[in-house]
This record gives sequence, C-alpha cells and structure tokens, in this order.
Amino acid sequence: MSHPHPELGTPPKLPKGALRVTPLGGLGEIGRNMTVFEYGGRLLIVDCGVLFPEEEQPGIDLILPDFTTIRDRLDDIEGIVLTHGHEDHIGGVPYLLRLKPDIPLIGSKLTLALIEAKLQEHRIRPYTLEVTEGQRERIGVFDCEFIAVNHSIPDALAVAIRTPAGMAVATGDFKMDQLPLDGRLTDLHAFARLSEEGIDLLLSDSTNAEVPGFVPPERDISNVLRTVFANAQKRIIVASFASHVHRIQQILDAAHEYGRRVAFVGRSMVRNMGIARDLGYLKVPAGLVVDVKTLDDLPDDEVVLVCTGSQGEPMAALSRMANRDHQIRIVPGDTVILASSLIPGNENAVYRVINGLTRWGANVVHKGNAKVHVSGHASAGELLYFYNICKPKNLMPVHGEWRHLRANAELGALTGVPKDHIVIAEDGVVVDLIDGKAKIVGKVQAGYVYVDGLSVGDVTETSLKDRRILGDEGIISVFIVVDSSSGKIVGGPHIQARGSGIDDNAFVAVTPKIQEALDKSAQDGVMEPHQLQQMVRRVVGKWVSDTYRRRPMILPVVVEV
Repeated sequence: MSHPHPELGTPPKLPKGALRVTPLGGLGEIGRNMTVFEYGGRLLIVDCGVLFPEEEQPGIDLILPDFTTIRDRLDDIEGIVLTHGHEDHIGGVPYLLRLKPDIPLIGSKLTLALIEAKLQEHRIRPYTLEVTEGQRERIGVFDCEFIAVNHSIPDALAVAIRTPAGMAVATGDFKMDQLPLDGRLTDLHAFARLSEEGIDLLLSDSTNAEVPGFVPPERDISNVLRTVFANAQKRIIVASFASHVHRIQQILDAAHEYGRRVAFVGRSMVRNMGIARDLGYLKVPAGLVVDVKTLDDLPDDEVVLVCTGSQGEPMAALSRMANRDHQIRIVPGDTVILASSLIPGNENAVYRVINGLTRWGANVVHKGNAKVHVSGHASAGELLYFYNICKPKNLMPVHGEWRHLRANAELGALTGVPKDHIVIAEDGVVVDLIDGKAKIVGKVQAGYVYVDGLSVGDVTETSLKDRRILGDEGIISVFIVVDSSSGKIVGGPHIQARGSGIDDNAFVAVTPKIQEALDKSAQDGVMEPHQLQQMVRRVVGKWVSDTYRRRPMILPVVVEV
C-alpha cells in the first residue's frame, strides 16, 4: 500500500493525459471534506466542508480547508460538486465563494437548497446546477455522472468523474440501508454498471470501516422512540443534527402518535426543517409543529422540543440547557433524547452535557443506553460487498481518521485490490492517476484555517498556543518604568497575576531579583526596552517555575522616560 512520506516535496507538473487528485480536507480527520480533481489544466472540486473545533482550539468557531493551493487558480475551477448537505461537506462553500462568487455549485435539490440558505447569510447568490441520480453532465473537461446513495440525509449522491485519464468515483458519505425510510436505496446496479466500464480510482467513505457487519436499518429506531414517548411523563427534548431529516421525521411521527406538539429550537434547526418541509422531504401533519413561544400554554406531557447540540457544542441549545444558560429550564421528569452518534473527539463534551442534564433531573436517553441512533456510514460488511461490486483498479480511502483509512484499505485488499494500488493519503498529499496506476507524487499546503468570529485565517497555531497557556496557567503582567539614560528603575515593578493561582503579594519575593537583573543590564550597557522585557520575562519565569512549578504567560512592559 502506498502511504505518505514526511519528506514529500512539491509535486511535479501534471503530465499530459493524467488525472491529479488532491485532498485538502477529510483525510486523517472527520470533517472538512474537500477534494480537488485536475485534468488538462482545469479543476473540479468535490465538497467543501468544515471541521468543528476541539478543546485544544479555544475560541475557534470553525476550521476550513486551506485554499492556498487553488487561490491563484480560481478561474480554472469548472465547478464544485456537493455530494450532500451536511456541514462537513458544504460548510466551507461560503468562504470559497467569497474569493470568486460565480463558481458553479452542482448538487441535488435539497443539498442546493441548504447551501443557498447558508449563502444568503453571507449575501452571496450562487450559480447552481441541480442534478439528480442517473443524470450525466459535462462540467468543462469533466464528464460527471451522479449516483444515488443512502445516507443520514436525503438526496445524497456519489459522483463518477470521467476523463481521458480514466474514471474516478467519489462515493461521498454512504451506507446500504435496505429498508430506507424514504425508499431511496444506494444504487448498486449503477455501481455494477460503472464497474463493467472500469473504475480506475475509487475514493471511498472510511468512517465505519472498523465496525464489523452491517449498519441496522433506520426504521429500527422508530419502535425505540415509541417506547420512550410512551413512558415519558413530562416534556421530551430531542437533540439531533440540524440536517438529519430522517431522524426528525421519526420524531414527528412519534409525537403525532402520542398527541404531542413539536417546536424546533435553534436557528439552523428551524431553517433546515423549514426547507425540508417546503421541498417535501419532511412530512408534517397539520397543526403538529408550533412556535416555541406557545409551549408555555401546553401541558408538559404534550410537548416535544427538537434542538441542536447532540455533539456537546458549547453554544448549542442543549449545552446551554445543561448549564442553566437557556430560556428552557430542565426540570425533574423531563426526558432528553440524544439522537446521534458520538463523533470522535466529542466524547468528553457530550458526557459533560449528559451529566449536566442528569443533575437537573432529566432522564437522558442516548446511544449508550438505548438504540436511538444508527450510523449513516457503511460498516465493514457493506464495504466488502461494495468493493466486490465495484472492483476498483485503484482504491483511495477517504473521510476518516488514520485508523479508519487503514482499516478501509485492508478491506479493499481482502476483496482483491492489489496492495500497491491502494493509496493511503492525508490532507495535501497529491495523487496522480497515470496509465491506470494511482501513486503519490508530492504534497501541497493543506493546514487548518481557523474562523474566529469575523476573522478568517488570522488566528494561527501560535495564537492558539497562547490561548491554551492563558487557559491552563493564566497570565502575569510586569510593568516597569526605567530611566532612558541610566537604565535604572524609576517606577515599579508593578506585578499582577490573573488566573495563575498566585497571590499578587507573593511577588514581593521576585522584585529584588528583577532589580538586580536590571542593574546588571545597565552596567553592561543593555538599554533597549525589548531586550529588557525579555530579561524580565526570563527572571520572573524562572522564579515562578522554581517556586510553583507553573508556566503562566508572562507579559513584561518596560517604558523609558
């Protein structure tokens, strides 16, 4: 199996007649999915998503793919194919269209409706091409065919990209539910037909490659939800992804059956479910959905709230309820359903929310104690079945952390894909398909781009390191005034600590050390304020480390008079 090497250099110029594949996100991580295909000097992008921050990225709202490698080639982009409407596949589109608003977006009806609503908030009116399964479109030099796949959101599509260099197939996120709620199966017949033609490179979803067997059907959840609804004594609060239309439909059906009214909470939930209802993807009985403001007039046992926050996001409705920071107050007897899986990395945040809700008396139902969620990604059994149908000449696992990519590669090898035709890449690793063989040829920049409020890309890893130090160890500020001619102290040092756990009075012990160091600097002729600040930082830092075994941020300010 091919795999990236830390010493990979800049990729060579793309040979004539070759297809280049450059993942800019989604490999080695769950989220931020974006892949660039290049043929004949033209580019086709598949997906452009976001990654949500973890605890070691304080203050960050979103993480984007790095557009550096395509920033000077925006005019070469034929379009952006969006496989489905989840944030980890469409959330980065507004930030790319800020650079060039007229890049065409290609996707299914629901996918385009979700991204268009998002783009309205950014005041961008996109050029769109709506496609459906079975449709084939020429997008510049790329001949694209769209195939129905089943996922945890309606209207998901895989895309077969034909070029003179061969055919690449990107599955997007998919599974093979044989009893889907909307009756829309993954089109195995279409994949078998593509296999007969010859799939030269298959880019396949890896998320559940470690999980044996097959994903249970979505409809299995309905009976579990009915049981929860039948036993709930007071309000029912359901947390789900704001785009999980199938799960929300099951909640609506159960609420209707048990005589409850439903209110959506949270801007993204209200917006997305409104779109799904208007387009006919969500069937809502008349009078079932009400405005959240009317719930106070209803008995608790007739209320269902559907909100965001199933991943423990700090600012989402459910987290705020757990922290008593929301207008909806959890009371003993409420039932809370977390109708989602745990995205890797979110476990601590989710369990913190569960504990908070339980503290206020809620009965919390989650995947750990009830079958209230099934995955939207194919497990190992499905992937084996899929590879035996597709018979790809080359396989490139995508969408997953390293363990998922490796497990997916092993599954491909078991079905007969030669190991030297399986490419395990990571973000930024460039793969060329030449004469029917996929191989790694180099690496381009593909780091994290942080969104913090209105700032995009201004926060660096150094900034985050400073934030982590501030959060973990606090800050000590040292203010000193020195005589510009003699270098002697004429004011201060004034020392204050915040968040370090050190009392300000304790700094009396370090003041003589600062005085001594400044006197020595003056004798040595060191008078420049920046040099004096560095010296003060070293003296105070060593004293704090020796005395308290701590490493707070030290901010010295030396002013000359």
